[in-house]
Amino acid sequence: MNSSTLRIARRFCGPPDSGNGGYVCGLVAKHMDQPCQVTLHAPPPLDTDLQLVPHEDGLQLKLGEQLLASARPYTFDLDIPPPPSLQEAEQAQQRFDGFRHHNLPGCFVCGPNRAAGDGLRIFTGEVCDHEDQVAALWQPAADLADADGFIASEFLWAALDCPGFFAVKRVSDAALLGRFSAHVEHPVRPGETLIVSAWAISHEGRKHNAGSALYRSNGERVAHAEATWISLKR
Repeated sequence: MNSSTLRIARRFCGPPDSGNGGYVCGLVAKHMDQPCQVTLHAPPPLDTDLQLVPHEDGLQLKLGEQLLASARPYTFDLDIPPPPSLQEAEQAQQRFDGFRHHNLPGCFVCGPNRAAGDGLRIFTGEVCDHEDQVAALWQPAADLADADGFIASEFLWAALDCPGFFAVKRVSDAALLGRFSAHVEHPVRPGETLIVSAWAISHEGRKHNAGSALYRSNGERVAHAEATWISLKR
């Protein structure tokens, strides 16, 4: 592909002045013609023209000479636990840890300060008897749809992002997304009730690996992802 320009609208922030990690990874991945893993190197600024350029067998997202993100071909094989039920997910979201304290309350995906219809408001809480698994419900809004009438892939990547943090939060209270790869298996229509599930996989020093998945209310999986979270240095 030739170089192209990307802009991350302020609505899609994670931290107040940079893009939500999952959303940014999804935007970059959309320009790859094969499954990929995206690595975030620096916070991508908002409302700014960024350059998406070919690099070796992948892509780089840059601001001038600064590298913000890179994508490379990648296929993952994830061990996915059984999904929680609708009732379990509904009960779990009432235990969302971010209601008591949230490091990024304005996050597009999981920020409790975002109004309905603005943020995704995915509030994953611990699933009973599964301390390393969190879950919630999500109904994607119509304004997230693409030209074909399905939820755009970057929003599915975003929805798979933050739940992974809350799955590893018991071990790492403050962390940022480092690497992310997602696979959308089936298209999702606006207004569908989806079950969001995420679980901790492993912890090694400051690195924490998590998996996440989206399911229809009947338990059919529509997307899944794996993420590496990096604990902030204290």
